[in-house]
Parts: sequence; structure tokens; C-alpha cells
Amino acid sequence: MRRVCLPKCKLAKVMCSIQTLLGGLVILVSITSLFRFYSAGFFMHDEDICKHFYGVRDSYTGFDMKALSDRVDEVLLKMASLQDKLELTVQQMEKDSKGDKAKLEYKKFLEDEVIQPLYSAHISLRQIRLPKVQETRNTTAVEDPLINSFVVEEIRKYITAKTNRVGKLNIYGTEKIYNTIGHACVLMKDELEEYMNYDIGSYCKDDWPLAQKLMIGGCDPLPRRRCLTRASKLYLKPYPINESLWKLPDGRNVRWANYQCRNFECLAAKNPKRGYTKCSGCFEMEKEKLKWMDNGTIPAGFRISDVLEAKPGEIRIGLDFGIGTGTFAARMKEKNVTIISTALNLGAPFNEMIALRGLLPLYVTLNQRLPFFDNTMDLIHTIGFLDGWIDLQLMDFILFDWDRILRPGGLLWVDRFFCKKTELDDFMYMFLQFRYKKHKWVIAPKSKDEVYLSALLEKTPRSL
Repeated sequence: MRRVCLPKCKLAKVMCSIQTLLGGLVILVSITSLFRFYSAGFFMHDEDICKHFYGVRDSYTGFDMKALSDRVDEVLLKMASLQDKLELTVQQMEKDSKGDKAKLEYKKFLEDEVIQPLYSAHISLRQIRLPKVQETRNTTAVEDPLINSFVVEEIRKYITAKTNRVGKLNIYGTEKIYNTIGHACVLMKDELEEYMNYDIGSYCKDDWPLAQKLMIGGCDPLPRRRCLTRASKLYLKPYPINESLWKLPDGRNVRWANYQCRNFECLAAKNPKRGYTKCSGCFEMEKEKLKWMDNGTIPAGFRISDVLEAKPGEIRIGLDFGIGTGTFAARMKEKNVTIISTALNLGAPFNEMIALRGLLPLYVTLNQRLPFFDNTMDLIHTIGFLDGWIDLQLMDFILFDWDRILRPGGLLWVDRFFCKKTELDDFMYMFLQFRYKKHKWVIAPKSKDEVYLSALLEKTPRSL
């Protein structure tokens, strides 16, 4: 009997050990899964849990976003149709009631309890911005950041990305412009975290291209940082003001690490690999000296002297909104007019060049509300920046901001704006909608399909 029991006892012990081991593994896996689940739920909002486990791309896999969008459109059409039918019915009841108290009460019930709630639901549903599917169907879905967090339509219009009209990269090198209230930082979380990852009190990384990328992407204005800005080790005193306006600066005062050219002589040479495409020749001082002096050979060009004659003695301070090395501001300085020049470093050190000439650069994008108070500028000049690529609604916001800072009697100088002939009427309306007084208005051919528009307009006073 003992010989028979011994193997059975050993087998039972082995089986018990295996079951205990498996049970322990099951408990361990369960605890790990629960910990992962509850940690995700504790630290995240409910809608982020799916992304935590599966990632953004996987959370949309297999989900037909286009079909959902189509169904929502169908519901909106049905609601609109039902709204029209109910309103027609109420109008007919009002005609047929002829003092019938019951019909009038029923009509009021339809208006207050059916039509108005239906209209509110219709508007709310229309305001929901569904994610847009990119690449192929049923893959990544992307939505404008925080668009559904706002109800006021003007805010929603302002922060919605404005796609370029021509379908190509704009002067910034991007397909869209995000007007800023900080919401676009949601789309650039990794870049923003990289930008803010530094040792406090140490030297900042040479990462201004990252900062400019964030600004152009709509994450603007950028947060302040507590690190020390790098500068050239060989920084020299700039030239005296009587020399600096028309002399190429010393290249040792610029950090060249992020440019194709490594000195101003390279930028001024007729070199196709200078690294920038806009403002061709604007580092060539001999050519720059001729600008706005005698524009007889330039289509739709105005001379500075002719513009200042429109308001003699009244133009003291202004804004040059464009791209360049500050030549417009230099010419106006010779006329005792202070001009602030907006500039980005698009392939070349435009900001440094403007400052080294003894002029005022303003490092700002198209996205941002201008940092000037209302009715303070005598002149706004724009060239080479706002052209036919720009979305009309974006342009509308920009022009209203210019109107805000331009004082009554101030001048808006639109300098050789160009667009397709077929789109000229749209852009003309944009400039004329403010009903400014016309001093100059010239349209000239640029090419077979494009035209130049130059205008000098005066902001008229408005009653309170």
C-alpha cells in the first residue's frame, strides 16, 4: 500500500506546486493591470485613458470618421428641414387662427417648447468640430486644438487654422496659419517641452530655430525662460549711426551656426545657395540705396517723398510690416521718421541686420496681435509679406488689427501687393472695406496672370 501511495503523494504535491505558481502569476498580472488602469484613471481625464493605453493613432483605428461626419451632416439637414416645416406650420396657424384661443396657445407652445429648443440643438450640433482624417481612411484623426472648448463663433473662427489659398507653403514654410491665444501649443507639446527643458541659470541651447518653429506654428507668444542667451564671443562695437545705416555690418556680431551662409558677404553675393528666397538682394547695400527713391522703373511703386507730401509734417512714427533688412526704416530715419520693422529670421539673420544698422526690429509673426495701443501709429507700410497666398479671413483679422493701431489721419501704405487677376476684386474689397480716403491707387501688371496693387489710404475719423 505504501508503494502505491508514495508516487500518488509526490504527484499531488507537484500539481499543487504548479497550481500555486500559476495562481501567483495570475494574481501578479491582475495587480499590475489594475495598477496601470487606476493610475491612468487617477492622473488623466477619462477621454485620455484610451490614448494612454493605445495611443492616438490606435484609438481611431477601425473607426470610420468619414462615415460619422456624413451621418452628422444628414442629421443636420433633417433638423434644418424639420425647422423650416415647423416655422411654416406656425405661420399658417397664425393666419388661420382668427382669434381661436386654442390654436393661439398651441402655436405659442410650438414656438417656445419645440421650435426654439430644436434651433438651439441644431446650432450646438453644428458647432461641434469633428476630427479630420489624414492620410488614408480609418487612420490618424486630427482636430483643431481646443476648438470644441469655445461656444462664441468669433473665437472659433479666430483660432481655426487658416489654410493658404494657393495650396502651397507660404513665406513661413507652413501650410496653415494659427492665430494665437496659446491653444496651438497643444499640437506642439513635444517641441514646447524640448524648448523649456534646460538648466536654470545656465546657457540656453542654441535653439532659436525651435523657438521660431513654435511661433510660426501658433504657439506664440512663447513662455519666458530662465537661462542665459548665447552671443558671439567676438562681439564688437557696432558702427556709429552715421555709418551703420548703409554699411554691411561686421559678421562677427552674429551667430551663424544655423544658417547656410557664415557671413554677410556671402548673403550679399549673387549666390543661389544663400539659404533664403524672399527679399532677394536685400543684403546688397548698393541696390538697397535705390529703393523708394526713384521708382519710375518699378510697376506700381511710390517714392517716400511723394507719400510724405500727402501729410506734410504729420508722419513721425510707424510700422513696416514685411520682410527685409530695414531699408525702408533707414530711408524714413533720414526723414526724421521712426519706423519699427517686423522681421523673422527666415534663412538669414534679418533681425540682427536691422539692429546692427541702428534700427528697431520687432520679432513677431503674422499670428500675433500687434503689441501697440489703439490709435498710436502715424503710418503702416507693408510689402512682400501679405500677398495672394493669404486666407481672406486671416487677412481680415490682420487688417482690423492694423486699423486698431493706426491713428485717425494716419496712412496705410500697401506697397506692391500682388495676386491673381481673378482674385483682385476680393482683395480690393478687403482694403476698401474701412472706407479710408484714397490718396493713391495703382494697379499694374506683374505677369500674364498676376497684377500689382499699390495704395496710399488715410484712416478717417470716427465718431464715438
